[in-house]
Amino acid sequence: MTYENLLLEIKDRVLWITINRESKLNALNKATLAELHFALSDAFQNPEVGGIIITGAGSKAFVAGADISEFAGLSLDEGRVFAQEGHHKVMDIIHNSEKPIIAAINGFALGGGLELAMACHIRIAADNAKLGLPEVTLGLIPGYGGTQRLAQLVGRGRALELILTADMIAAEQALQIGLVNQVVSQDDLMATAAEKMQKILSRAPVALAAAIQAVNASLVDGVNGFEVEIDQFGRCFDTEDFKEGVAAFLEKRKANFTGK
Repeated sequence: MTYENLLLEIKDRVLWITINRESKLNALNKATLAELHFALSDAFQNPEVGGIIITGAGSKAFVAGADISEFAGLSLDEGRVFAQEGHHKVMDIIHNSEKPIIAAINGFALGGGLELAMACHIRIAADNAKLGLPEVTLGLIPGYGGTQRLAQLVGRGRALELILTADMIAAEQALQIGLVNQVVSQDDLMATAAEKMQKILSRAPVALAAAIQAVNASLVDGVNGFEVEIDQFGRCFDTEDFKEGVAAFLEKRKANFTGK
């Protein structure tokens, strides 16, 4: 596929996805969402990709929201389909990815941009980042999982405050409330994200996938996360990575995991 709105680069087993609409503050339009779906789906099947880092072009914005012009005239049913497609084709596949995904938040992360970041497994923000869900100022609510994932990350009270006031918060405040994992200088952002990902990729790939599945299970209604954890724990014993990890530990050497 030819990408017009994304820049893709694989380096050291990491797929870097840069949303490349700098003149629009990297706003998510339908074409960009479609490209994200294809890029992510391809990465999940690519053995050369161990993890993914998502960021935005330039220094002003990660993603400053959705492209409002595209949904200004949507009907009730069209609005529901618009949200469903964003959920199923992008946000949910990021959330459920068995390969780790980090958001490197290099500026404004608003509306759909913050929802994209929250779908990722880890969020690292530059110290100039501003985060928020301003949808109520447009007569809308977050439609790409923002009401759910924000509450899961920061709690119901803080989530309602941010959504109902539509306030933007600075990176340091986002760190204090648990919305992001780490705040670094703008100059150090990409190196920090790469370093974090390389540390993760030094671990057993099968175990990484199992851990993501087990943690995600805690968020699914009707699913016993403890049972999922027990099942995934047991499955690990039947992997080559487990045998290699134990052998490396006993032999006091670095493990050479193969993801099998």
